Amino acid sequence: MGLFEPAPSELFLDIDSKREGNSTHFRESRQKPRFPVEVDIQIHPRNSPAVPGYTVEISESGMAAMLRDEVPVGEVVRLEFTLPLGKVEVHALVRQHNAFRYGFQFLEPASPHDPIGQTCLQLARDHSAHPFKRY
Repeated sequence: MGLFEPAPSELFLDIDSKREGNSTHFRESRQKPRFPVEVDIQIHPRNSPAVPGYTVEISESGMAAMLRDEVPVGEVVRLEFTLPLGKVEVHALVRQHNAFRYGFQFLEPASPHDPIGQTCLQLARDHSAHPFKRY
């Protein structure tokens, strides 16, 4: 996966309740496409010191990050990171945790004018112009 290439959809599949023989039916669970982006991030839990990490993917509605320290699922945190198009400070809900990987849902969706929205728009354009190019 390159910097400007959407993450494979199999990363975001939920198992549907229907099973036929040995095959399992899948359905996409994301409303907004996620794109791989790796930048340093600071997670600020409410009553704990900042937790450093790095982002893995981003979309207009959330992101995934790798963290060494634990952050409780269900907690609202402040995220600070810098994208190529600007500095970001946003509040998010910790939605999931799997080993060192965390999923965050932004409390305010991105707009086309903020760095998250602009970055996702640029990544989507780059991908549609060069769907098979590796960056």
